[in-house]
Amino acid sequence: MNGKIMLVGLGPGSHDHLTARARAAIAEADVVIGYATYIRLVAELLDGKEVVKKGMTEELDRAVEALDRARQGKKVALVSSGDAGVYGMAGPTYEVLFQAGWTPDAEIEVEIVPGASALNTCAALIGAPLTHDFCAISLSDLLTPWPVIARRLDAAAAADFVVALYNPKSGRRTGQIVEAQRLFLRHRDPATPVAVVKSAYRAKQRIEFATLERMAECEIGMLSTVLIGNSTTYVRDGLMVTPRGYAQKYDGTGASREGERAGRSLSTGLDGWLAAIRASGKSAAELAREHRLPVDYVEAVLAS
Repeated sequence: MNGKIMLVGLGPGSHDHLTARARAAIAEADVVIGYATYIRLVAELLDGKEVVKKGMTEELDRAVEALDRARQGKKVALVSSGDAGVYGMAGPTYEVLFQAGWTPDAEIEVEIVPGASALNTCAALIGAPLTHDFCAISLSDLLTPWPVIARRLDAAAAADFVVALYNPKSGRRTGQIVEAQRLFLRHRDPATPVAVVKSAYRAKQRIEFATLERMAECEIGMLSTVLIGNSTTYVRDGLMVTPRGYAQKYDGTGASREGERAGRSLSTGLDGWLAAIRASGKSAAELAREHRLPVDYVEAVLAS
């Protein structure tokens, strides 16, 4: 028999949000491997299964265990909360597989079963904060040097992304969320909306709204996801919303604003912006300051 590894995303943990394929993958598995907390989320589905529980920092051990069982011809469900490919077990498992000489056409089949990540599930509980551009950054420095994390935070804050902070704080890592706040306040209004969602769709779910200025004062732990709005995000009637940008093109009646056309780029879109800066008579340095863009980029645009 050929073995199989199924990297199963459990979503937020509620059975209502477990995909049909995730349920089927667990049902067909001979062995279920996972962090103890994730195993508890699907305990009712594990009757008759061999269950292997591992600790929080034993990701590589889980992947090695899955490979060993698959080599024995077993079907293995390696479970992660959220999505296995978002800060989950997919990456470590492929690292272990490739190191062992595995290739996609090998006898051991690998399937990734997607699930809703914390970013999606937390956003669904608080409104529509991710309607415009967003990114996710983990504050865990267990495997990533802090300067790398800090550069990413600073860049995302300056670029006005809505940002989801994963792994924001733990019993031993308490300073990272404070430093993230410090970096964001360099670029963002202190009144920028923030939402902290703990244990989304689980028994101890908790939602707290705050501002960037008060973010570090919130109750934050390893089961929390922190969502920081951009410059247009607002909170109304207990809902956090990031506008998509329709107001820039359409008025309150749905008609296009002067100079705009439905279905076409904004007048300040790429073509309109290129025409405007070329006709401005300003230097590349002046335009770079005005639009907060790199000088060499503006120089290249003007020369093209």
